[in-house]
Amino acid sequence: MAKGVQASYDCVAEEYGRRYFHEFDHKPFDREILDRFAERVRGRGPVCDMGCGPGEVACYLCAHGVEDVLGIDISPGMVEQARKLNPGVTLYQGDMLNLEAEDGSWGGIAAFYSIIHIPRDRVVAALGEMRRVLKPEGLLLLTFHIGQELVHLDEWWGNEVSLDFLYFETEEMRTYMELAGFEIEEVIERDSYQDVEAKTRRAYVLARKPNAKEKQQ
Repeated sequence: MAKGVQASYDCVAEEYGRRYFHEFDHKPFDREILDRFAERVRGRGPVCDMGCGPGEVACYLCAHGVEDVLGIDISPGMVEQARKLNPGVTLYQGDMLNLEAEDGSWGGIAAFYSIIHIPRDRVVAALGEMRRVLKPEGLLLLTFHIGQELVHLDEWWGNEVSLDFLYFETEEMRTYMELAGFEIEEVIERDSYQDVEAKTRRAYVLARKPNAKEKQQ
């Protein structure tokens, strides 16, 4: 599945960047929750835009005082677009199921709609890998489409692709995150913005990696 995701996003990378790099201009709630996230992770070490696409989350965090931001995407084409749009930000190809980062090295992860390409039977593993690379008290901000369906695309903006988009129920994802060892701090749902994004209900989950003392209790 990873190869299909990678090749598909390579095909649409330039158009995706054109359409979505400035998406937060039209999404006040996303700006608000990213502002709060930025305030929490500022000065706590590297913060990752996971599944960064053209790097709009990385750009926003940099502009709001997060000094050490990096972005990872499975698609080399997306990474190329992100580098063009975010000079000075560290961006590289990577797989959230096998991150090239040391244990406990990051202060935070913002994963906006990147978990939606992970098969259900591997979601806990992906979340566990994110937990591994976070420092104790490190934060994960995870977003996804709410539902139970799997949406498949064979064509996107005139390009031949093979992409599965998985929706998750909020309580389902909460369970996955707890199984991966996260402490859930906040869960928020919202409806889609009209004429701005796909018409799906969305969830935002803020979770924390417990410190050693909490694990002993």
